[in-house]
Order: sequence, then C-alpha cells, then structure tokens
Amino acid sequence: MIGERALKVVLVIVGMLFLATVYPLVQIHLEESLQMMLSIYVTLGVFLLLASRNPSANRSLIAFTAWSSFTHAGVMAVQSLHDLPERAHLLTGAVAFAVIGIVLVVLAPAKAQVLDPSSPPLRRYMSGTNEA
Repeated sequence: MIGERALKVVLVIVGMLFLATVYPLVQIHLEESLQMMLSIYVTLGVFLLLASRNPSANRSLIAFTAWSSFTHAGVMAVQSLHDLPERAHLLTGAVAFAVIGIVLVVLAPAKAQVLDPSSPPLRRYMSGTNEA
C-alpha cells in the first residue's frame, strides 16, 4: 500500500514536471524539433496525471515513461561527449531522466494475477461446495 501511494505521488510530480514544459513551448521561440519533443512531454504529463488515479490500470504507460526516460538519458549522455559547452546541462538532464526511469521501474505496480477458472479450488468455490 505504501508503494502504491509513493507511485501515485511520483506520477503526479513527474506529470507536473512534464506538463510544465508547456511554458517554454508557448512562450519561447524554439527550434521546431524541440517544440515537437516538448509537445510529446506535455501530452505524456497529462496522461501521467490521469494514471496517478489508478496506477495498476496504467502499467504500460508507466513502463513507457520509465524506458523512454532511460533512452532520453542515454541520448543526452552521448550528446554531452560531443557538445562541450553544454556538457553540464546535458549530464544534469541525463541524471534527472535516469532517476525518473529508475524510480518508476522500482515502484511500478505488479502484474495482476489471472485466476484460472478451471483450477480445482476455484471450481469448487464457484460451484458452492467447499469440500476439500
């Protein structure tokens, strides 16, 4: 229960951070490719906020956010090797995205158990006989 509560808090925080990228998107003239990337993060932020209501029903979205954060961190780390003036900015961003990915993977909800209706205990329960 504590893990689910922590995940909900993390989803709200990350969702708000991603949603906050709408400000530079509409206020600052940016390169077209950066505008496209920020629009994806704004959209992802909205869906993370929605997912915070019921994380178990949104496992795929949480997994996508975690693994895309790892990918983004990796790209930023590689870019930091080639762009010396922006190295500190890129490495800071890479660490931030890696932390987001790690936290989401650690707190991700477990896969729901699917009960087999043909299993003997469940069949007895459904038929109304609780004999062993």
